[in-house]
Amino acid sequence: MTGPVAVVTGAARGIGAATTHALVADGWSVLAVDSVADDPALPYAMATPADLAEVVARAREHCWLPDRIHAHRADVRDPDAMEAAVTEAQHRWGRVDAGIACAGVVAGGVPMWEVPRAQQQAVLDVNLGGVIALARAVIPVLLERPEPRSGRFLAVASAAATRGLPMLAAYCAAKAGVAGLIRALAVELGGTGITANAVSPGSTDTPVLAESARLYDLAGADAFAAQQPVGRLLEPREIAAALAFLASPAAGAITGAVLPVDGGLAL
Repeated sequence: MTGPVAVVTGAARGIGAATTHALVADGWSVLAVDSVADDPALPYAMATPADLAEVVARAREHCWLPDRIHAHRADVRDPDAMEAAVTEAQHRWGRVDAGIACAGVVAGGVPMWEVPRAQQQAVLDVNLGGVIALARAVIPVLLERPEPRSGRFLAVASAAATRGLPMLAAYCAAKAGVAGLIRALAVELGGTGITANAVSPGSTDTPVLAESARLYDLAGADAFAAQQPVGRLLEPREIAAALAFLASPAAGAITGAVLPVDGGLAL
């Protein structure tokens, strides 16, 4: 028995890794997808193959069937690679119940018109294009399920979807695009049994936030804690808990939502 099956992108670290662990703990089988390669357009290190291997190894320590989690190397910007990942999950476990888009990058640090074009394009292509690519790959597979069907498409947006963050214009634009995409998908999927939702994290202790601190010339990511009413940075596991809930049967009546998990940052 495999339980429900999810394809999770950006799974090698941060929110993607935490989501992978949360789903496995809830009885899911997970294809943990990550490019695990640096991007020449971006000035900071991406996750490594060792990071992804560690996520898989740790998850296997806490589930009674080690075959319930496998790593898959793929770049979310490549639609064919996303289709191959979904096909891999189908072949391995015989079904797919959810696609969860967690992959994300950040770049900027200067006004929008001064950002190198390659950096700007990488932010748009990963943060929005990668969500679209996974949606196009996984939703047709979810729709192939016999009625009465259920399925989940989930994505990570950001408080930046609704707040103008200086020197992070492309990031704000991409995350706002994710929120709009989720709302449109929810309407398009109406009546199918498949829901589309997103979570909108605040300042979360991840490599993306560490790079944001560097771009703002701050001493470290902890400097962002003061802007959140909770007075601290969020943990990736807290965002993952919301995603795991939205993936569960208990969230069947929720669709088109962009759920703030932001420590009050958007207030």
